[in-house]
Formats: sequence, C-alpha cells, structure tokens
Amino acid sequence: MKKLTDVFTLANGVGIPCVGFGTWQTPDGETCINSVKAAVEAGYRHIDTAYVYGNEGGVGEALKQCDVKREDLFITTKLWNKHRGYDNTLKYFERSMSKLGLEYLDLYLIHWPANELQFGDDAKKINADTWKAFEKLYEEGRI
Repeated sequence: MKKLTDVFTLANGVGIPCVGFGTWQTPDGETCINSVKAAVEAGYRHIDTAYVYGNEGGVGEALKQCDVKREDLFITTKLWNKHRGYDNTLKYFERSMSKLGLEYLDLYLIHWPANELQFGDDAKKINADTWKAFEKLYEEGRI
C-alpha cells in the first residue's frame, strides 16, 4: 500500500507524491483553507486543484498559512476546457498563478484535450497550440 511519503519519479526527474489531496467540490474560502491546511498537517504534500473548481484562491491562502516550505509541496492545477489555445493558455495560467500566489507549479494539466466531436478539424490545432504554450511555460521554469 502506498504511503503519503512515497514518490514516483517522472520522466524529467521530478518526484511526484503518489498520494495527493484533491480539492474538487471543496468550497472556496474557510472550508478550502482549513481542509488544505489539515491535509498538509496530516502529511499530504501533493495538493490538486483546478481553475474550474473555483477554489484556487483558498488553496493559495492555505499554502501561505502552512508551516511547510514551498519546495516540499507538489502543487497541481488544470487548464479549463474553454481556455485552450496558445494565448488563452498563457493568460489563464497567469490567472491561476495569481490566485494560488505561486511563482511556479509542479504540474499543470490540460483538464481534457479538445476533441473532434466538439471542434471538428480544429481540435488538433487547438491541442497543438495549447501544448506549445505548456512547452513555453516548462522551458521558462514555471511548470
């Protein structure tokens, strides 16, 4: 059984805690702040949120209040579907970073890729443009 302290190593050498604390459906504000702080106090080091969860501000505030150094935490957030594409990706990344109060993310995910049923022939271009923005952020050391 995996423990909170177990880590998997990603292809780029970054370690990701194998057990994370998810914040989906956690109301922003005191509920979010208190739950994330309690999770960190209990030993969680991977905190997962997303723009669409509406609680990145609460997660960010909780992280400020924790007695754990930033480099000892692994923070994940996600790009929402309506925010795909090169320019939108960069714009909404900055919004997430502002809400979280962070200089960098450990993991930034596309909530889910564009598909042909929704976007037809544009889906591949949307995904490629989004990925190019992710590559830029990675090369800059932001993710």
